[in-house]
Amino acid sequence: MAEVPFDLPSEALEGRVAVITGASRGLGAGLAARFAEHGLQLGLCARHEPDAPPGARALTGAVDVTDAAKLDRFASAVASTLGPIDLWVNNAGVLDPMGPQRRHDPAAVDRALRVNVGGVANGTRSFTDRCRGWAPARRVLVNVSSGAATSIYEGWSIYGATKAAVDHFTEIVAAEEPGVLCHAVAPGVVDTEMQATIRTHDERTFPAVERFRELHRTGAWSSPAWVADHLLGLVAATWAPETVVVRVPAEPRS
Repeated sequence: MAEVPFDLPSEALEGRVAVITGASRGLGAGLAARFAEHGLQLGLCARHEPDAPPGARALTGAVDVTDAAKLDRFASAVASTLGPIDLWVNNAGVLDPMGPQRRHDPAAVDRALRVNVGGVANGTRSFTDRCRGWAPARRVLVNVSSGAATSIYEGWSIYGATKAAVDHFTEIVAAEEPGVLCHAVAPGVVDTEMQATIRTHDERTFPAVERFRELHRTGAWSSPAWVADHLLGLVAATWAPETVVVRVPAEPRS
């Protein structure tokens, strides 16, 4: 993995508490592993209970982010067990439905809206409400977005729309919560199970699929650790994007 162009001082990260939703696989699991390497304590949840990285001090739980009460209870358990939360990453999301919107299953559309937008709102509320009751400190909210929020991908109307909603939602939260550093972060193309799913689609239903297949053939993507280090730069105050909505730069290749 390439080194990020800023410092990640251990004294700014060791023992800090991070919550990651959707942490059972893909980017969420990769973030958890890298955060643990930097000495963070972890609250990890997903619909299926995640495994904690080896050696990490962590609290895990099976939590559907659309269940606001259950997610809020998980936030309370993390704070009471590990301490006040320094970084909250709303990572849980679903890709489906894909294909032309005229063929979408309404139930799949409803699920995507409830997870990708409602789940982010639930996590954001649980975190920011607690921040106001904790001693002042650098606290960071990251809502995972996507380049699909601003790109026109035929066959990706719902996913793109939900990520656009996440971007604007986060901008408003940043205005409402000046005591919390808020960013909607598009991680770029990361090799995860989601990317593998994208590559299985037919050009007739997702015309841009060949672009993602080419990325796979050339290995032109970023590692989860690269993305994780950028998020940790927000906590350490060594990565300071000027805008609320930000994209992680592509990981350079040697």
